[in-house]
Amino acid sequence: MTTTGEEHTAARTGPWWWVGWRSAVLDAGLALASAVECGAEGVRFAHDAGLPVPVGVGFGMIAGSVLLVRRKWPIAVVLVSIAIAPAQMGYLMGLVGLYTLAASELPRRIIAALAGMSFAGMLIVTFVRAHQSVVRGDVPMGDWLVPFASITTAIGMTAPPVLLGLYMGARRRLMESLRERADSLERELQLLAERAEERAEWARNEERTRIAREMHDVVAHRVSLMVVHAAALQAIARKDPEKAVKNAALVGDMGRQALTELREMLGVLRTGDGLGARVPSVPLAAVGAAAAAAAAAAAASRAADDFGAGEGPSLAEIDELIGQSAAAGMVVDLSVEGDMRAYAQEVEQTAYRVVQEALTNVHKHAAGAKTYVRVAHRVSEIAMQVENECPPEVGVGSSVRLPSGGNGLLGMKERVAALGGVFVSGPTDAGGFRVSAVIPA
Repeated sequence: MTTTGEEHTAARTGPWWWVGWRSAVLDAGLALASAVECGAEGVRFAHDAGLPVPVGVGFGMIAGSVLLVRRKWPIAVVLVSIAIAPAQMGYLMGLVGLYTLAASELPRRIIAALAGMSFAGMLIVTFVRAHQSVVRGDVPMGDWLVPFASITTAIGMTAPPVLLGLYMGARRRLMESLRERADSLERELQLLAERAEERAEWARNEERTRIAREMHDVVAHRVSLMVVHAAALQAIARKDPEKAVKNAALVGDMGRQALTELREMLGVLRTGDGLGARVPSVPLAAVGAAAAAAAAAAAASRAADDFGAGEGPSLAEIDELIGQSAAAGMVVDLSVEGDMRAYAQEVEQTAYRVVQEALTNVHKHAAGAKTYVRVAHRVSEIAMQVENECPPEVGVGSSVRLPSGGNGLLGMKERVAALGGVFVSGPTDAGGFRVSAVIPA
């Protein structure tokens, strides 16, 4: 990107007021040419004014060298060219000075005033010189051609440099404006890229949390029941072989179910393995790559949602869920209020997970306690409540110790809150524990 503004100013490498050495050499060359021209014209000026030739030449060279400061003081250059116009010198200085003045950032009224003064001066000087030449007979010209020649010469010496300077000045300002807009656009693109990268990272973190929560719900319940059945199997293996075989079959079924659900979930994750490799870290000026990262994260989220929508549990499986807990020795009482109807898949899945995690917590922390599961189908919402009584032999550790990561209640609350519902949990006055959730339907 071309440097502009402060960067353009910092890139100045020329001496004094010049931007670069190239500009300084150009102005020095123009000043030298103007000095030579004015010096040569100073010979005739010295003869006409009755001055020594060296004086006229020196005066002309000094006046012509003023062109060296045309970029710094363009007004002074134009005024000097107007001042020496009666001496018929400084034509190059007048042309270059008017061009520099018109191309500068000075107000248009100043440019118009000085251009008008230069035009008037050139017109008068040309008219007087042409008239004198006609009177002396040096030029065979009619009196009517004198004004025409004067006006034509004045316009030719004034209009072209002014118009060219105005055009070049407008073009330069347009290019600077375009460069500034390009710099501004680049800064905006950088900001958009950074925001897109942040949103992509946020989406990835959210997806990691969601997958961790899903895996926790799937694994914790199945494995908890497997541990309970394994403990029961160990206790009755010798006393009741038939029941031991039944418990072993249950453990095998639950293990297979857990493996099936994990395999399906990991299959969804494998579909997004290449996303991170295809989308590298987002460069500041590459908004497309950052947007692709965000889109990739969204695609992964949609894929996981599709998995949940097509393979996730539903309210119709609550009876089977409670049957598994009952088979593990829990006394569970299920009551359903209202008419069962179809809900959005994410609503049914969340309701199922809340009941599942609550029963898992009973297995972990209140083994042997009677549990009540209530599901209410209302007009615009569905409510679940899982409450267990005080477990027997309070204060005595259970023979089956199940580890707890402390993420179950947090995961339930996050699930319910994501659907705009309300989740409440806490101990009861009777020494048990209650989990309640209301989800908009």
